[in-house]
Amino acid sequence: MNRYIQIILNFFTKGHERSIKAKKNILASFLVKGLSIAISLVLVPLTINYINPSRYGIWLTVSSIVGWFVFFDIGLTQGLRNKFAEAKAKDNNELAQIYVSTTYAILAIIFFIVWIIFLIVNHFLNWANILNISESMRSEVSILVIIVFTYFCLQFVLKIISTLFLANQQPAKSSLIDVIGQLFSLIFIFILIKTTEGSLINLGVALCASPILVLVGANVFFFNGEFKKYRPSFTKIKFSYAKDLFNLGLIFFVIQIAGIIQFQTANIIIARNFGTADVTSYNIVLKYFGVLDMISVIFLMPFWSASTEAYLKNDIKWIKNAVKNYNRLNIIWVIISCVMFILSENVYRLWLGEGKVIIGFYLSFWGFLFINVKMFYGKYVYLLNGINALRLQFWACLISPLIYIAVAIMLITYFKMGVYALFVASIIANFNGYFLAPLQYHMVINKNKKGIWIK
Repeated sequence: MNRYIQIILNFFTKGHERSIKAKKNILASFLVKGLSIAISLVLVPLTINYINPSRYGIWLTVSSIVGWFVFFDIGLTQGLRNKFAEAKAKDNNELAQIYVSTTYAILAIIFFIVWIIFLIVNHFLNWANILNISESMRSEVSILVIIVFTYFCLQFVLKIISTLFLANQQPAKSSLIDVIGQLFSLIFIFILIKTTEGSLINLGVALCASPILVLVGANVFFFNGEFKKYRPSFTKIKFSYAKDLFNLGLIFFVIQIAGIIQFQTANIIIARNFGTADVTSYNIVLKYFGVLDMISVIFLMPFWSASTEAYLKNDIKWIKNAVKNYNRLNIIWVIISCVMFILSENVYRLWLGEGKVIIGFYLSFWGFLFINVKMFYGKYVYLLNGINALRLQFWACLISPLIYIAVAIMLITYFKMGVYALFVASIIANFNGYFLAPLQYHMVINKNKKGIWIK
């Protein structure tokens, strides 16, 4: 027994310093994400029972529509992630603080203006027509949208603290902030079930207020502790440095837009073509197989910023070994996902209750394929993001959203496919991930090619 304990200890304490840090964060992330997954699995059926599947579909659709406004971030947080990691790798703490302070200032200004404009515009929007729901729900949904939009604006600014943990190769702490917010949301939902009737407004307050309060606490705590030397300061706001963030952020901005269109418009397309109850079915499949995707991301999260450091220090051998290990992990993910697919019908029934949500075979099958494709290309995209080799991904993301929407509409309209058409369209549109990204990795890391490959 002592021998096995020593082997485990050696795994986490021996090797390259960068690898040791990544291993420790992966272990911590497993514990945190395990709790997060458990909370999510409990929260979904509780929420559905509180407001019913159709209203839950409305909540998901509203969240997706508001999620579109993430593009006002203009990729700044991703740009900050790389620039902060670069500044730290060069031991330039003052530059790191300037980037942090400037990002907070820019995002605060942007989202305050966007929030004011939205409050004005929302007064003239008919959400009953937009969501294809009863006119009697118009007022309730309009208030819900304001709650959700306010939450999104605040969290975009406050979540910079999470970006710093990712840049510092500490994804476990970033995840911990999220899971504490989830835990408070779960507690509030329990209280709502016991004390109130089903209400979208109550649900919105419970699910939005909790994460914001936790983020405020995290900002105060960590900027007075671990990140004190990078604490935002008015004297360190230098908009001249925004150019560095914007140049990199603009590329991430386009990539984010492509992601939003492909992953957020699905709920809108389903609501318009099938109904809000089918939005729930689609998202249940996404959450079910997404559990495995969350686990794979635990292993990937340290790789982004670690690859930034490794590439700057020309440690190509470490990068190659890391990718080999991720390829081995992919085999394990495929095996586990196959078991999940075989058991999916029984799991849905045990998880949600008999007949609560109807999920067909094809919806589960294509959800299973989509998640496997996503897990395969994750390692290549994370590496290329970390070393700022973004040009090919940028050009691919200009056309992939158009391909996604065109294919989805064609499959639904002309081929009469069901909700699973959205998964099929996502797989086809993500050609950058499963084709261009692996090719680019090979050309940059194995062939040491420059030019378009490294831009």
